Amino acid sequence: MLLAVIACAGIGTGALFLVSLVAYRRRQTGQYRLISAAIGVLVLRSLVGAGTVLGIVPMPIHHFVEHSLDFLIAAMVLYAVYAYAPGSLHDSTTAD
Repeated sequence: MLLAVIACAGIGTGALFLVSLVAYRRRQTGQYRLISAAIGVLVLRSLVGAGTVLGIVPMPIHHFVEHSLDFLIAAMVLYAVYAYAPGSLHDSTTAD
């Protein structure tokens, strides 16, 4: 059952990742690139979860990697919001 939930999460985040890549391809800005990368890391989380359920990734490694990826995702999203906000150092109207 747990593997089915992880598979659904992987499929869902994989679809979101493809949509984010399409959005990045259309806009081609740093902000969209960061969001796509953050969603790509969500796909990696699903792979680590599946590896743990299948016995490939040991539980201590699973916790270290998953929490590190959580931090990375949060940092990337916050940086995308902060760095490309109006009045920030990066002007969102300029090309990256």
